[in-house]
Amino acid sequence: MSVGIHPFFSIATKRFNFCSFKRVGIAVNSYSLPLSLSGSHNRTPSPSTMGDEKLGLKSSESDKYSKELDVAVRVVQMACSLCQRVQESLVSKNNDQVKSKDDDSPVTIADWSVQATVSWVLSECFGRESVSIIAEEDVNTLSRADAVGLLESVVKTVNECLAEAPKFGLKGPDRVLETSEVLEAISRCNSTGSHPGRHWVLDPVDGTLGFVRGDQYAIALAMIEDGEVLLGVLGCPNYPMNKEWLKYHHRDFLVMSKSSPSTSESWNKGCVIYAKRGCGKAWMQPLVHKSEKLVWPNSAREIRVSTIDDPALATFCEPVERANSSHSFTAGLAHSVGLRKQPLRVYSMVKYAAIARGDAEIFMKFARAGYKEKIWDHAAGVLIIQEAGGVVTDAGGRPLDFSKGIFLEGLDRGIIACSGATLLEKIVRAVDASWDSSNL
Repeated sequence: MSVGIHPFFSIATKRFNFCSFKRVGIAVNSYSLPLSLSGSHNRTPSPSTMGDEKLGLKSSESDKYSKELDVAVRVVQMACSLCQRVQESLVSKNNDQVKSKDDDSPVTIADWSVQATVSWVLSECFGRESVSIIAEEDVNTLSRADAVGLLESVVKTVNECLAEAPKFGLKGPDRVLETSEVLEAISRCNSTGSHPGRHWVLDPVDGTLGFVRGDQYAIALAMIEDGEVLLGVLGCPNYPMNKEWLKYHHRDFLVMSKSSPSTSESWNKGCVIYAKRGCGKAWMQPLVHKSEKLVWPNSAREIRVSTIDDPALATFCEPVERANSSHSFTAGLAHSVGLRKQPLRVYSMVKYAAIARGDAEIFMKFARAGYKEKIWDHAAGVLIIQEAGGVVTDAGGRPLDFSKGIFLEGLDRGIIACSGATLLEKIVRAVDASWDSSNL
């Protein structure tokens, strides 16, 4: 049965701003971040505050969740560096660092290593007892007798990454972490998010197929409080800062960087995109290269969604994998609303980054029957698009509900992200018109 357009569209066509929804007011906790910045005294503004001022945020805005955002961006930068090293190894040698999870999707040492690293940093910064983390990986595979070599690789990778923490403005451990400590950090991310309060949501490597194929993938970290996404950070190691480089595959970057005398900065490969609820802005900064240190805000620049609202000129993204998304249905929708360009099929939440940056205008995903969307696949990207001026709803025009735990419960048919309400309304109407004849 066709589902009518949600009355929220009466507001959306004027000014679609999710920040008008209920916000939760929370005082900033009085903890001190382990930032390894010399000369820091009480009379000196914190690195987070200084960074927010440079980004043009008012003092009232910069105070709220600024410490959490600061740590989140820094640890995602660390995770990107970790993933780049592992991916280069996978692309150059077809080794056994890829395993299969219970759902048959590939998982590499990067997944576990990133999860352990992020878990350890968040726990050290905000207190182990007060940090709740929802993440994708568990330790079952790593704990098997036949995974000794894999576990050793994960422990080694985590310690190498944490040793570089000062480069990213964070304090690393005083000693090398033991195997049991790494396993504990991974298994600590076992929250279900089913109760009110604050939860960090992590997808350590979103788009693992893209990762192992040397293509696009993302590290996604969000903070949710009482069901509302407050912070979102996307690390996109293979997504170039400059749009013109999008036509090149990651492997082409490797070839060009070896044959060209250009500096690493001129290639601008890889970025971290982030936003904070209620600011009405999203930001992008380049990845920190091997010889650099992160100096906040690391040449960050504001990003905005595209102003295109003509379907004939719009670009739409869809998942690469057919297993959990119907390409035929999205193709039919694209035709019915007048989309004429070929779809941009991209692995991972990089699709959300593409819309937030204005590289594409539409993302549609309609899962096959029985597939349930997980919050770690969407939380960070949804907030970033919203703060960059775009809109994200289910196929009925309703906001996504992040308050029900691991899954996006109550999702109406699919997910639609757009650069503006005009395109969104046309797609929702097209879904209503064609849904009954689909075989999803």
